[in-house]
Amino acid sequence: MSVQYSIGMANQDLQRRRAPRVQAIVCRDGRILMAQHREEDLVYWCLPGGGLEGGESPEQGVLRELREEAGVEGRIVRQVNHLFGADGIDTHTYLVDIGDQRPTLGRDPEVSPEDPILVGIQWLALNEIPERDRAFLWQAGLLTIPYFLETVEQWGDAISYPE
Repeated sequence: MSVQYSIGMANQDLQRRRAPRVQAIVCRDGRILMAQHREEDLVYWCLPGGGLEGGESPEQGVLRELREEAGVEGRIVRQVNHLFGADGIDTHTYLVDIGDQRPTLGRDPEVSPEDPILVGIQWLALNEIPERDRAFLWQAGLLTIPYFLETVEQWGDAISYPE
């Protein structure tokens, strides 16, 4: 699996950049809407999102991806991050409001329905997200949302690191 959110530019051939990526941060009651992906034996959680299609603006793309993956219509509140990652991917992250709509598992139209990558869509609290996947949320801009910034500020000074 290629990590799509990594930082730094070491050993990167910038001439081989891939299509820009967009992703949505959707929050409700202290939870984040997360998409579960499965690629062979690797299962991970990430924000709903994907690659831009030709001629599409990042704003159009993030709303399309949210429709495809979660079956909801969104309204962009604001852009929270724009990152050019070490993997050569230019990623735009938006805070998106979906009102009281109920997300349902969609699908990636570019992937065979017999072997889907997208396998779940769920509201998760920070303590329900694996540390590896949660780390990418910080990079995406989760701390620009007051509730999550306040939560992290209450964590204290203890040092922790996965074993």
